[in-house]
Amino acid sequence: MVMNVYEAIAAITASLSKVGIAKGRKTQQGGGASFSFRGIDDVLNALSPLLAEHKLCIFPRITNRASVERQTKSGGALFYTTVNAEFDFVSAVDGSKHTAATIGEAMDSGDKSTNKAMSIAYKYAVFLTFCVPIEGTPDADGEVYEISGAKPLDESTLTDLLNNIADAGTKDDLLAAFKLACKVAKDANDERALERIVAAKDVAKEGFA
Repeated sequence: MVMNVYEAIAAITASLSKVGIAKGRKTQQGGGASFSFRGIDDVLNALSPLLAEHKLCIFPRITNRASVERQTKSGGALFYTTVNAEFDFVSAVDGSKHTAATIGEAMDSGDKSTNKAMSIAYKYAVFLTFCVPIEGTPDADGEVYEISGAKPLDESTLTDLLNNIADAGTKDDLLAAFKLACKVAKDANDERALERIVAAKDVAKEGFA
């Protein structure tokens, strides 16, 4: 006998494979490249009716939280938070359960780093469980890098750029910090730094959702 939880997960996966989750949030950077992302609201809006239709519940559980306070370039406080989370996918039909575990990491200059980290953990639990494609994030196996003579960014410079993104107080400040960081990384032809900059921007933008 197949447990209903797996039937529900398979049915929701099939639905999402047809309609996906809208990619309406896009950031344009210098050079014409753009990056799409989906915030927690996009995930909840797409998933909520499917959960109700297939009688599937998701119960979060935070098993560990770690937070480190650092100083931004401007002298303010910046909090780096990591949470280990487990999500119980439970069928309301027969009570069968499947548990998925993810990690969420986020940074914030105020009191939102834990909220952001939990949102990240939830999003990726959903993305991986229901096989939702993530536009703008290439598969690791498909990445090929050509190393040139350009010198990669030193860690101190990259940290300052990431801090400026995390410390942005408005969307305009965030966009300005992101564009500057992208320009510096592209001038250095540092693909790894650019990936970290894009990830930091996505996390920071969660605070303005």
